[in-house]
Order: sequence, then C-alpha cells, then structure tokens
Amino acid sequence: MAGFDDPAFYGGRWAGFYDEHYADCDPAAAVDFLAGLAGAGRVLELAIGTGRVALPLAARGARVEGVDASAPMVERLRAKPGGESIPVTLGDMADVPAEGPFQLVYLIFNTLFALLSQERQVQCFRNVARVLAPGGGVFVIECFVPDVAMFDRGQRVRAETVSEEAATIRVSRHDAVQQRITTQVITLDGHGVHMHPVALRYSWPAELDLMAAQASLRLRERHGDWHRHPFSATSGQHVSVYQRS
Repeated sequence: MAGFDDPAFYGGRWAGFYDEHYADCDPAAAVDFLAGLAGAGRVLELAIGTGRVALPLAARGARVEGVDASAPMVERLRAKPGGESIPVTLGDMADVPAEGPFQLVYLIFNTLFALLSQERQVQCFRNVARVLAPGGGVFVIECFVPDVAMFDRGQRVRAETVSEEAATIRVSRHDAVQQRITTQVITLDGHGVHMHPVALRYSWPAELDLMAAQASLRLRERHGDWHRHPFSATSGQHVSVYQRS
C-alpha cells in the first residue's frame, strides 16, 4: 500500500475532504500578493491541488499553470468553474516537470514540507531555479515557523471541531531528529470513523535560505503573512520571496 513517501498519497487520501476541511481559509490575501508579482508573465503553482488559490488568481488575469501528483485533486479542480482552462501536469513537485520560463513560481500553505527529506526540498529549489525567468522571476513559499513547544514528549492531541453530529481531532507525533511531524486528522460521525493522514518535514527559515543559496537563489523579502506584516521572532509563519542571485 502506498505511504507518505509516495507523492500522490496525500492527494489520494484528502481530495474528497480537502475543500470542506479548509473552507474557512480565505485565499484572498494570498491572491492579492501573488497577483502583484505575476504581472503579464507565466505563473506556475506547485501542488495546485483543487485550485483554491490558482482559480481566483487566474480570474485576476494571471496566466496560471500547475503541477500536482494527485489525479483526484486535479479532478476536483477540473470540476470547478474555470478549472478546465488551467493547464496541469501530473507529476512530482520536487521535479518541477514544466518548461519555463515562469515569472512566478509559488508553493504555499506549508506544502514544501510535504517533501519529507532535506534532499527533496533542496531538489525542489534547484528545479524551480531552472524554470524561473531570468532577470526578475521569483519563487514564493508560505511556511509555518516550527514551534516544538506545542508537543509534550513528542506528541499532541487537539480537538478541531465538535458538534451535535461529529467531532474531529488531530493526533500528532513529533520526531525532533528527523524534523518530522506525522498526523492523523480523525473525524467521528454517524457514518463511522474517517482518517486523513499527513506527514511533514519542517525546515527553519534559515535552513530554507541556505537551500535557496545552493540553488543560486537569494531571499528578496520575507513577511510575517500575506498582508506583508513584519516577520519577527514571534511570527508563526512566513511568506518568503526568492529570486536569482
């Protein structure tokens, strides 16, 4: 049976649940930020998924293309208004299986961390650099800042939603050596138990900057969120923009 190391595993398990689970995540600020960088150039979203960001960005006039390893995720994208018009390549995002140049490549919502080794994350940076447009192409990532204090002896259980009909809990284990968090999002309702697994290999901001440097990219700007609030020691996430050195 396929596991976390299969690039298509996450999408296969989450496609039918993804939009509903993240219904409260408004992409408007991300779309505004990315539209300002896209200009008239080509845009590539890695791990395009169900098109939560790509569709409104394309509606703003951006020339969006996508890569995703999961056919079920892309099917959900295709079923939405405008989804058929976005070119999508099925493949591993670390390989960046697309022909550049692109003015903007973006990989958001912590999805870089779905590449479960430092080597795979470095590979992604290098392949993004390969397809960026010279003289101005940028790579944008959105990632959380690791907070290992949230784990008690390497574990955490949190109630996400509780209603009259169902409850959803998130159960996680933390491996500090591997920088890996393995999670099950478990929903119990009148139809049974539904399990949605996810594994992440987090990287610290300075580690990401080093990966970028190895790919001949440099940090151009870093913000605490999509609204460009300052990034500081208390920030829980960052939006980082890289371009060629």
